[in-house]
Amino acid sequence: MQAHSHDAAPAAPRIAPGRPVELTDDPAFARRIIRLALTSCVALGLVWWLAVVTLDTHPVIDLSLAAGWVLMPSLLMLSLRRPLLRYALVVPSSLVGLPLLVIAASGVAEGALARAGWQILTAGILLGGALGIWFWFRWLPVPGWLHDPFSPHRWLLVGLHVGLVLGGLMLVGIAAVR
Repeated sequence: MQAHSHDAAPAAPRIAPGRPVELTDDPAFARRIIRLALTSCVALGLVWWLAVVTLDTHPVIDLSLAAGWVLMPSLLMLSLRRPLLRYALVVPSSLVGLPLLVIAASGVAEGALARAGWQILTAGILLGGALGIWFWFRWLPVPGWLHDPFSPHRWLLVGLHVGLVLGGLMLVGIAAVR
């Protein structure tokens, strides 16, 4: 019996010499980029919306979060054709990360639950940025057991990042409806 294409395991990423797969146009990694673009569109939109409706912050905070929300998925999608554009992800990451640091550190959120939510959310966003710098840009050495972008160890770290972001969003949302 012949296996169908949907039954086959995903092909191993083609890693260009001298460049990590994260900065290539490898089709297996492109699917991850698309998922990340869609996820960031939803998650960063929620971050912006929650900041606007629950916090009394300077308009620059809201504008920065909105700019990061628009730029992150846009750059990710554009990078499918030009993978080196992924270096530019530092811009939307900073546009989101810096305002979140201000929010988390300033205590502008009312109530312990909301403050905890913003702090956990900020930790999750910062972890995601740190993982991108580490794995994608290789600014620090990546051990062999984390080199494969589809390794279970990487998925654990990504899961921690996602869990912190979702947990923070849920706490902020719960605090908002109380």
